[in-house]
Amino acid sequence: MIELDILSGEIEALMTEQREAWRELAVPTLTAFDRREIRNRIRQGEIELREHLTVRTDRLRFRPRPAETPTDSLANIEFRLL
Repeated sequence: MIELDILSGEIEALMTEQREAWRELAVPTLTAFDRREIRNRIRQGEIELREHLTVRTDRLRFRPRPAETPTDSLANIEFRLL
């Protein structure tokens, strides 16, 4: 579970970076070069975010199930007298 916590933290950080980049892109005083660089950063961040989300999905989907102890099925029978 520690790996999933670390992965979730990285995903949250990438999403925060994306939000900040979009806010920066809204500044009207940016030059064309700055806008292009921010858009490139957004594209690269989307690729990384997609990869992290895929890894998290795969790890959650194929997580090993905890081993269940075999139970005695006859021990759980409740008898009633009629």
